[in-house]
Amino acid sequence: MTARTFEIAVAFARHGWRYGYGRLAHRRSTARPVALRQLLEDLGPTYIKLGQVLSTRPDLVPGDYETELARLQDNARPVDTASILEALTRELGPVSDRFAIFEQKPIAAASIGQVHGATLYDGSDVVVKIRRPHITEAVERDLLLVNRAADLLSNRFSPWRRHDLRGFVEEFAVTLRRELDYVLEGQSADHARVSLASRGVHVPVIDWIRTTEAVLTMERIRGVKIDDVAALDELGVDRPDLARRFAEMYLAMVFDEGFFHADPHPGNVFVEPDGRLALIDFGMMGTVTSEIRQTLTHLLSAIAGRDADALATAVMGLGVATGPIDYNAFRLTSTRSSRQSSCHRCETFAWARCCATC
Repeated sequence: MTARTFEIAVAFARHGWRYGYGRLAHRRSTARPVALRQLLEDLGPTYIKLGQVLSTRPDLVPGDYETELARLQDNARPVDTASILEALTRELGPVSDRFAIFEQKPIAAASIGQVHGATLYDGSDVVVKIRRPHITEAVERDLLLVNRAADLLSNRFSPWRRHDLRGFVEEFAVTLRRELDYVLEGQSADHARVSLASRGVHVPVIDWIRTTEAVLTMERIRGVKIDDVAALDELGVDRPDLARRFAEMYLAMVFDEGFFHADPHPGNVFVEPDGRLALIDFGMMGTVTSEIRQTLTHLLSAIAGRDADALATAVMGLGVATGPIDYNAFRLTSTRSSRQSSCHRCETFAWARCCATC
């Protein structure tokens, strides 16, 4: 047994009793989802990221687990200053040659990288993201174990085969490896800056002179988080207009560019004092082919028109199902769902909240 496998076994033993207790005490006990979240937090960066991705996959995890895993934060214990300065020097040379001021206290400490504020000799404020020492080796080691677990579950338990667990893990591994390469993140930011310029969205400028695969230096964004309602009101921001602009920005990324920010949580979306939207952290990006964009357009049109046949066809066209599907039964389910989700008086969709006064 490798050292890492032993660490994982110990973590399972530490949290497993709570999982088992929750099962014995009550099948819907919150103890089990909480135990799983805490287990993933203990296991480190790869498993935290895995839990975050699973929280967006209701097809793979039950609702109570989905809610609990969504609480996983990409927070981590800060790396000591000496190790950060050593890593920075290894990548860029003497820190004093590159920065007039380098703030040793981190702005944020995430599972993959740590962010520090700095000032250039021309007075420009920047942020510097430094990859954690040895994180690449740790991620590769854990991905190997996750792959083995996926193979075991797929081979031994037939329900998992229907969900293409191996494919999910492979996609997760590709995404995580891309997050480790800060050059790719900088290139993604450059792409997004150009595509969103016409919408007035602020994407930080990358300082390529001070950027490598392990260090990313960029313009510092000043603003408030998009979910800080009190701060938004203090700035006098029109919140409904802000919500509309954010939705239009995101739809433009998906449908116009086919290249979108895949991690738009409130910590990555800011509102500047003048009300302008600012987007940061382009480590996780998604792509949508022209074919899928067209199918998504048909899907939205079908929902708007309450066309069950078109909706069933569009969903099937997305390739969500990995096994044989009874199309007629699926279409009938779609028809019943569309009827049940509409108001019996005004015939509008209940989820659109158009019939709240009926």
